[in-house]
Amino acid sequence: MSLVQNEVNTKRFNRSAKLPFELRLKDFEMAMQDVYDFFYDVNLGLIKRGLQRLDDMLRPAIMSGVLSDMLTASLAKHSRSLTVNLYHNGHPDLVVNGIYPDNKVKAGLEGVEIKATRKAGGAVDTHGARDQWMCVFVYDVDNSTEPANDRAPMTVTEIYLGHVTKDDFRKNQRGELGTRTATLHKSGIEKLRKSWVYKLKR
Repeated sequence: MSLVQNEVNTKRFNRSAKLPFELRLKDFEMAMQDVYDFFYDVNLGLIKRGLQRLDDMLRPAIMSGVLSDMLTASLAKHSRSLTVNLYHNGHPDLVVNGIYPDNKVKAGLEGVEIKATRKAGGAVDTHGARDQWMCVFVYDVDNSTEPANDRAPMTVTEIYLGHVTKDDFRKNQRGELGTRTATLHKSGIEKLRKSWVYKLKR
């Protein structure tokens, strides 16, 4: 099997995007490439051992979580002012370096929450409605092409980064054992989509 080395299409960035906290388009490019390189290296090793690609092994929810964590860490590495929020399950995922003691905060405002989803357009569940800078990476995984050897690599297709408020969300009712979540409502998601950073297809 010959793997394809994925490369970020730099022509698909929104050069007019207004980014907070000294973020640069280059930060997103490098973070995406870090993830692409990781998947290529890991999948190369897996395939040499006769195993499936990581893309095919991980369940969708786990894949989204892994990508969110990886993109958070990589953006922190390349960003000039943001770092990983060291509070376990704290919000947001990235905080402005030095604003909070030990760069830990349970619920802060100075930073960016990172989400990853397969849903085109960036609609994604969150653990609660709040005022925040939200960054959503939309990605595509080819789990259907046959033979499996011909499958395309995991690819980020859209990135949105905008400031949303509590009023931009609707609450999702869940059963007794479910976790209550919130999702941007129609006008909220339209607001986020106006603040697009990257679109592979236009």
